[in-house]
Amino acid sequence: MTPSSIVPQVGEQRTHSTMMAWRVHEFGSPETMKFERVPRPEPGPGEVLVKVAAAGVGPWDGWIRSGKSALPQPLPLTLGSDLSGEIVAMGPGVTELRVGDQVYGVTNPQFVGAYAEYALASAGMVSNKPTSLTHVEAASVPVVAVTAWQALFDHAQLKAGQTVVIHGAAGNVGSYAVQLAHHARLRTVATASTGDISVVRDLGANCVVDYRTQRFEEEVRDADAVIDLVGGETQTRSIQVLRRGGKLISAVSRPDQDLAKRYGVEATFFLVDVTSQYLTKIARLIDGGKLRTNVGAVLPLADAREAHLMLEHVRPQPKGKIVLDVGAS
Repeated sequence: MTPSSIVPQVGEQRTHSTMMAWRVHEFGSPETMKFERVPRPEPGPGEVLVKVAAAGVGPWDGWIRSGKSALPQPLPLTLGSDLSGEIVAMGPGVTELRVGDQVYGVTNPQFVGAYAEYALASAGMVSNKPTSLTHVEAASVPVVAVTAWQALFDHAQLKAGQTVVIHGAAGNVGSYAVQLAHHARLRTVATASTGDISVVRDLGANCVVDYRTQRFEEEVRDADAVIDLVGGETQTRSIQVLRRGGKLISAVSRPDQDLAKRYGVEATFFLVDVTSQYLTKIARLIDGGKLRTNVGAVLPLADAREAHLMLEHVRPQPKGKIVLDVGAS
């Protein structure tokens, strides 16, 4: 055997056992992100290895990168949580899924690992991908759609006929919240900017308030719930539009409990809990034509730093979700 004849095998072995991934060795700006070759991970108990076709990019990825995550994040880490792709290996104890399944969901409770050619995912945080979506579209869905579902139905516990105010209705979570509220026959008052009013109405909102020219507290009273996706003074002003016993549910910041008590309302902040059960329900709604996705920008995996410059508003931020097309890299 000549030395040259074994070179391809060595190369194949190296390619098979390693992969490209976006790593963070120190917290900071997008410049701290490094696109590196790292060992391909092996699934442990309760995990699956996904060949990533697409990874979603969200504000939480920026918080993790800059060291502002609500969860402890040991370094170094691989960025990314939302993903869509194919299961190529399974760890012990995984019974609901199979090698070859096309899945979408979230990597793990730490929300890391998806900006890579392969990613480990907790089996309980992925589900079969909606068949009507491409991998790029599917990767845009998990965190934002499940956040909207949990805000409306788990935390606000809304029922048909009740009134909900949705702030930031044209945003990635807000647009799902409006569609889910419409599907559940809620009366929806949505706030949006002038240019987004027709889009939000088209998603199913009963009333759209232009927050630039109108004050929502003059347009609505005695609402059963407010879904706050904006925070700041919008959150503070929202408490007065609720009926006594109404609920303010925020996915962005902790509400003022003293103010809530004064108005006799409940005010809660929550972190999303993505599980297979929620993903399955959402996939069913998408495949049934009840929910529309909105991908705003698609970049190859190698351009993930550009995606983070969009998150930081250094580059123009698209309307809709930013997705990394890993298959195109």
